[in-house]
Amino acid sequence: MELISPNREYMEAFHRFYNDYANNDVTNAEYYLEGVQDFERYIQSLNDESNGVNLKEDYVPCHHYWLVNPEKEIIGVIRVRHNIETPFLALEGGHIGYDVAPSFRGMGYGTEMLKLVLPKACQLGIHKALITADEDNIASRTVIERNGGQFDKIVQGIVFPYPIARYWVECCGAKP
Repeated sequence: MELISPNREYMEAFHRFYNDYANNDVTNAEYYLEGVQDFERYIQSLNDESNGVNLKEDYVPCHHYWLVNPEKEIIGVIRVRHNIETPFLALEGGHIGYDVAPSFRGMGYGTEMLKLVLPKACQLGIHKALITADEDNIASRTVIERNGGQFDKIVQGIVFPYPIARYWVECCGAKP
């Protein structure tokens, strides 16, 4: 398993990743739809976002990574926001967000993906990352806790109006 930056070589793998969402997690499939509609533009937008270029309103620079296996399948996606200097990110979005493809959930990939990205967050100057999960998303909360997440509190989301569990995770002591 390795984290890679999104790139054009994985277009077919990305389409399979999207189809997994479209068939098994329709609610979250829309987040990746742009990648199948115009893959080149999608990759460029992710690269721009990591460089702080052409950011949408209320977005901050953000590195995107794909967890891939030896078969070159995209197992999951993880994002590291360079800062949380917006009200949404400071309360409910956090520094790091991740998704595991539906067919690969429950196999420990989320835990591995977060473990691999923590040193990358440290390299971006994030010593302690805020990571959040829906209060009732036990799988995601377990991923955070297995990576040393220290529970902060439950907050009522504003953009996503439901209870959100907040955790702080040390990034600079993490080993990939």
